[in-house]
Amino acid sequence: MSFVEIILLAGIVVLLVLGGILLWRLHALTASDNNAGADRKLIEIQTQLDLAARQADTREKAIREEFHGNREEITKAINELSDTMRKFGQHQTDQQEQFRNKLDDKMKELRTENSQKLDEMRKTVDEKLQTTLEKRLSESFKTVSERLEAVHKGLGDMQALATGVGDLKRVLTNVKSRGTFGEVQLELLIEDVLTPNQYVANYDCGRKGVHVEFGIRMPSSEDEVFLPVDAKFPTEDYERLLTAVEAGDTDGIASAQKTLATRVKGFAKEVAQKYINPPHTTPSAILFLPTEGLYAEMLRLPGFVEDVQRELNVTITGPTNFQVLLTTFRMGFQQMAMQEHASEVWKVLGAVKREFNRYGDHLTAMSKNVHAMEKHVEKLATRKNVMLRALKGVDEVSASDAQVFLPESASDGSASADGEDEAD
Repeated sequence: MSFVEIILLAGIVVLLVLGGILLWRLHALTASDNNAGADRKLIEIQTQLDLAARQADTREKAIREEFHGNREEITKAINELSDTMRKFGQHQTDQQEQFRNKLDDKMKELRTENSQKLDEMRKTVDEKLQTTLEKRLSESFKTVSERLEAVHKGLGDMQALATGVGDLKRVLTNVKSRGTFGEVQLELLIEDVLTPNQYVANYDCGRKGVHVEFGIRMPSSEDEVFLPVDAKFPTEDYERLLTAVEAGDTDGIASAQKTLATRVKGFAKEVAQKYINPPHTTPSAILFLPTEGLYAEMLRLPGFVEDVQRELNVTITGPTNFQVLLTTFRMGFQQMAMQEHASEVWKVLGAVKREFNRYGDHLTAMSKNVHAMEKHVEKLATRKNVMLRALKGVDEVSASDAQVFLPESASDGSASADGEDEAD
């Protein structure tokens, strides 16, 4: 429904409402007034209704004509707006087409440029990768060659080591060689920590024909007392234990441990009987086991080391704890040396104290002389001020006139006197 039809419908509704109102008033008048003037009023009302109907027709025609003109203007405006919108849409379509064409061209250029740059980057990356790969491969081949050479050299060293191990095994199979091995290691440890005057090799223990491998001098200012140290190496029993451990033989391990403990305890008894001889030696001795593994096996046996120490006064040691023990001995020697020189140090300190007292006396005397000199200088300054006040009215002569009245000798003497005063 258009706007004009809506207005016409509204006008018709208004007329119907007015007609209804007039009929209602006519009915009211007819019902209330039955006198002679009712006809006249009806005529007037009819006349007013006719006039209102004519006016309504006139208004309807005017409204229709106005609505018709407005419809034509609106239709014309709509048509013009449609043309304008169509032209605008066509223009927008043309611009979009142009923009799309330009965008396609730019995208093509960008693709082309990106393709070129990607090709260049790919080429550069390929060159770099090729160069890096060749460099890495060269370095890798070089490293591999060096490692292979090192492995080849290591194989040679391993062969030499295997030969040396075989030689060492052959050496250790001999009882005398085993003893020499333990003695050499013991000697190296002692020489590394103690000085030559702090131990004796092949100490006789105060018995003729009985010599222990080393006797360590005890740090004491009294008679010399030595600690006997002997090295033992039960190789066969220890190797049987290692073989049983590698094989996982529980019974064999227990049997080998028992045999090894018996052998080591026998060594301890031998050391206690042969080398402990107070007062030439200490009441105890040391049994040195030359390997940490062998010493660890002794420690693994519950209470074994403590029992040997308590029963036989023999301390079982390995290379590490024996070195610690030697370090303790060295500290004892250093403390003893400090005690021996303590009296000399006190004497030196007493002499220094006496000289310091004399130094203080000289300083006191010098201080007194300095105070006296200061007082003398103050008196001279006072006399000088007195003389200057007395000569305040006298005019000073020139240097040549002063030379005439005051000879060179006098001035020299005064100068020398001043110099002596300044020197004093």
